Amino acid sequence: MGDKTKRAPIRPDWWGKTFAGAVLGATLAFALAGIFAWAGPGGIAPPDKSQFVMWLIAPVWMTVFGFVWLFRSGMLALLWLGGANLLAWGLLFLVRG
Repeated sequence: MGDKTKRAPIRPDWWGKTFAGAVLGATLAFALAGIFAWAGPGGIAPPDKSQFVMWLIAPVWMTVFGFVWLFRSGMLALLWLGGANLLAWGLLFLVRG
């Protein structure tokens, strides 16, 4: 009875990873969905494409959010996802322009 097991404390970098997955994962999903909307088959014109693109955001975001904990630290997650966001948003503006 006196044998108490100690729980490991939550590592501080989990907060950074969670933030990166939630915020930068969402913005990355929006950018990738926008790239698909503009550069995908038929361009932006097909009437049902907007509905598909809207539903595409959630699985992309949750995939990024699920894999964000594979980074060694929260800072690496922020840097990699920040860089991916810069590339994706730059490509989106290039495709739209």
